[in-house]
Amino acid sequence: MDGNATHHIASFFLVGIPGLESFHCWIGIPICLLFVLTLLGNSIIITTVKLEPSLHQPMYFFLCMLAMNDMCLTCSAALQMLAIFWFGAHWINFDACLTQMFFIHTLCIMESAILVAMAFDRFVAICLPLSYASTLTTPMVIKIGLVGLSRATLMIMPCPLFIKRLLYYTKYVIHHAYCEHMAVVKVASANTYVNRIYGILVALSVAVFDLGLIGTSYIKILQAVFRLSSQRARSKALGTCAAHVCTILAFYTPALFSFLTHRFGKNVPASVHIIFAILYLLVPPTVNPLVYGVKTKEIRDRVVGLLLLKKKISEY
Repeated sequence: MDGNATHHIASFFLVGIPGLESFHCWIGIPICLLFVLTLLGNSIIITTVKLEPSLHQPMYFFLCMLAMNDMCLTCSAALQMLAIFWFGAHWINFDACLTQMFFIHTLCIMESAILVAMAFDRFVAICLPLSYASTLTTPMVIKIGLVGLSRATLMIMPCPLFIKRLLYYTKYVIHHAYCEHMAVVKVASANTYVNRIYGILVALSVAVFDLGLIGTSYIKILQAVFRLSSQRARSKALGTCAAHVCTILAFYTPALFSFLTHRFGKNVPASVHIIFAILYLLVPPTVNPLVYGVKTKEIRDRVVGLLLLKKKISEY
């Protein structure tokens, strides 16, 4: 093999959104807006739950986990994108790229695990209400969170390690706005069969397992709800699940589209794929606090109460 081809590159060049380079400055504006709204909305959720003792329940603890995870996920991706779109900072160190990739994908799998935990919480609350307090104790909530984080970390850890084995590079340009696993793998000049297969197995196992558990939970929930004799009780039970269903759809729909187009969408323009990959990371964290703030009466009332209290204090 030629000696010049055996060097290990020090940095990657992130293009951003291929074909839309001239619009990068404008594209950065909605990304910055989503970033700010995510931090603001999720901070309000966490602060509200912390300040209101009546919200110290498993459902809201899981919501705080989701909010914290969303803020970390957005920071992992949005800051890099804004650096590219506004400051032309396209170069990223090889190890920094692998670190970003690790955190983004770990937090995505963690997000999925939290959604499963929230579905389980609703299942126990509606189908097994008498055992809710004894089943979902605070230590149990913490254990569920740690198991979800451990699963995500162990699943993604091999990805950067496998990429580290790909020592022979001839290309360094990544046609993406952040270090996504398949985008990084594609620039390798070595055999990437193991990386591709592992990536597909992780994505499919998470999607099938987690969506299967969520689907099973909601089938049981709907069966229990429609057995209730009171129309009011049915409406209340469905209302508590509405926000969660919106969150599930906001997370999994663009995620599945991004996964499928990356591997099978040969005719999908690169710019469309990258835009969906960006939306997949930035839109759900922005939407989640808005959905829960509107749909969850306890949170809505508490936020309004805090705002009114702040207004009264400022008037004195």
